[in-house]
Amino acid sequence: MILDAEQTFTLPYPGPPADALAFVRDPARALGRLRFLRDLRADQESVRGELVVPLPGLGDADLPFHSLLSVTPDGADLLPQSLGGERAWVEVAGQARAEGTDLHFAFQFRAHLATPDAQGWGGAAFEKMIRAAATRTLDRVARELPGSIQAALPGPPP
Repeated sequence: MILDAEQTFTLPYPGPPADALAFVRDPARALGRLRFLRDLRADQESVRGELVVPLPGLGDADLPFHSLLSVTPDGADLLPQSLGGERAWVEVAGQARAEGTDLHFAFQFRAHLATPDAQGWGGAAFEKMIRAAATRTLDRVARELPGSIQAALPGPPP
C-alpha cells in the first residue's frame, strides 16, 4: 500500500538573509519541533528518523526514513532513499529555499506499508483501518509542518 501527502508554504524569517539561508540548510533545526518525528538525526549529508503513525488499538507504528541532503545555492533539497527491506517506511522529499528573508518549503511524503493479505472481511477491514490511520497521520504531518517550522524560528532580533 502506498500513500502520499505534500505541503508547500512560505514563512518570514525574523533575521538577516544569511541567517535565513543557514536555517533552511539545517533540517535538524527546521524539523526539530515536529511532534510526529522521532529520533531525528541530521548531518551535512543526510537526514534520518521515524515518522510516528498512531494506529487505533495497536499503538504507534514507526515508519523509518532516510533522505540525502543536497545543499543548493539558495537552500537545500531532501532526496528520499529507498528502505525497501523494511516492512513499512516513508520517503521524505523536500525543497527549502531562502529568498531574502522569505523561507519557501515544499515537502512530499510517500508511505510504503506492507499489510498482510486481506483474507475475508476481517483482513479487508484491518487494511482499511491501517490505510485510514496512515493517511490521517500523513495529512496531519503536512498540516503541522508550517507551525512546527515557525516554532523552530528564532525570536525577533533585538
